[in-house]
Amino acid sequence: MPVYLDHAATTPLSGAALAVMTRELAKTGNPSSLHGAGRRARRAVEDARETLAAAAGAHPSEVIFTSGGTEADNLAVKGLYWARRDENPRRNRILCSAVEHHAVMDTVEWLERHEGADVTWLPVDSEGAVRLDVVEAEIARDPEAIALITVMWANNEVGTIQPVTEIVELAKPYGIPVHSDAVQAFGSVPVDFRASGLAAMSVSGHKLGGPVGVGALFLGRAVKLTPVQHGGGQERDVRSGTLDTPAVAAFAAAAEAVTAKLPEERERLTALREQLINGVLEEVPEAVLRGARGERRLPGNAHFTFGGCEGDSLLFLLDLAGVESSTGSACTAGVPRPSHVLLAMGLDEDTARGAQRFTLGHTSTQADVDALLKALPDACARARQAGMAGHESSIQTAATVARRGIA
Repeated sequence: MPVYLDHAATTPLSGAALAVMTRELAKTGNPSSLHGAGRRARRAVEDARETLAAAAGAHPSEVIFTSGGTEADNLAVKGLYWARRDENPRRNRILCSAVEHHAVMDTVEWLERHEGADVTWLPVDSEGAVRLDVVEAEIARDPEAIALITVMWANNEVGTIQPVTEIVELAKPYGIPVHSDAVQAFGSVPVDFRASGLAAMSVSGHKLGGPVGVGALFLGRAVKLTPVQHGGGQERDVRSGTLDTPAVAAFAAAAEAVTAKLPEERERLTALREQLINGVLEEVPEAVLRGARGERRLPGNAHFTFGGCEGDSLLFLLDLAGVESSTGSACTAGVPRPSHVLLAMGLDEDTARGAQRFTLGHTSTQADVDALLKALPDACARARQAGMAGHESSIQTAATVARRGIA
């Protein structure tokens, strides 16, 4: 059976979520309907809302269910931008970290192209943490023109936890709303929406043992947000659409289960992560750990660059050896590209292409780490022997396809 080390992409459904989802799938009812079946479905949704709110330190009315983290990010960033600009046309500036997930980054770029947003990409240090001095300077430059600030709670590639609460404190005197994509953080480290001071926070079900296709936007009760989609007026008239009751209930069950045992699971995964990191550095001395160390890193994240290796080649060689990992890089039209996160951290393109991310989760064991350490040296040697040939080949293939008019 393959060793799964890609929990940051998605983690297996938890027992608690599976039990609740199976129960709800056997029932029917639209939670917006007024008859008995509808009222039963509505109770299930509202119970889930209360459970999820308790798990994230929020009021139930602040939970807006979505189809996942991407929708929650789009709703937060676009909705805040439009609402703030409508109040004051001068508010067209967006401060966004240079290491955001594409769900946020591409949304910000879309607003820049189509809605006149003036975007400032906040730089990060060599560990991938947003530089607070730059945030402070950018706010001071023209605070009245800032529509919003968006900075992720923890990076999905290198695992660095961002100084979100400090950024909120810098923005607070000027009434600037701050949004955070907490998809990787929620369920891995303590997340308290109320204490954070955030205006909006995005989370996703399948990252913590819930099903794929459900997420939530935590939205402050006094925060104005322009809807992205319109229809039946569900979810405070912010996110119209019939809710998936089984998925919502299962998401809440997974969140409740993971937060109930968060301290001990965090300690377990941190210990396992350190064994993985130390083992990789011992077995492959030329490997370089990327991201922050210690408590400023997600407990299940270990991200390396391997000099002379093409990340995709190493991924496939590990896959053949029964170990499933990730490069953490974007791929467009079949052409591998270096991670924007690593480039923002100051790495050159060749070094960034040698990235490999190993992420642990609730099913991870010591045997998984041992299997990786056994397979990695040979996979690295073979990948290094191949060099960057795979990268050049994929570029040539994509170019050939494009010339033929197939792309």
